[in-house]
Amino acid sequence: MSKIGIFVGTVYGNSLAVAESAQEILEQQGHEVTIFDEPTLSDWQQYNAGEGIALVITSSTGQGDLPDTIAPLFYEIQDVVGYQPELRYGVIALGDSSYDNFCGAGTRFDELLTEQSGMRIGDVLLIDAMEDDVPEEYAKPWIQSWGELL
Repeated sequence: MSKIGIFVGTVYGNSLAVAESAQEILEQQGHEVTIFDEPTLSDWQQYNAGEGIALVITSSTGQGDLPDTIAPLFYEIQDVVGYQPELRYGVIALGDSSYDNFCGAGTRFDELLTEQSGMRIGDVLLIDAMEDDVPEEYAKPWIQSWGELL
């Protein structure tokens, strides 16, 4: 099966709860999973050379901004890494649709990785805090399906 790194951007812990749920489901499917709750560029580089798969799970802050736990990684990927044609990845974005830039952080991550020639597996999952009180429960069917695509 696959080696998966889960890269978490969180403020209040909801993204981490989704990541822990994802780890459980993906490990049951036979994947090897590691969660990075304060991911670094060296963590990322273990997964971007075709040797693993990156799953970005991030909430948005303010007006669609990146949480402090993942912002440094985003900017290092943008400024240092560049072209990543062997990258395979997925994105789960948490947000609140009452804000203009709904799921902005996850959307920005997806756009950056697409720009750098990464190959997204499946669709981006958008989780709306206005609709879903327990994001880790809402994400379970998507995670199950995503894991089966690997």
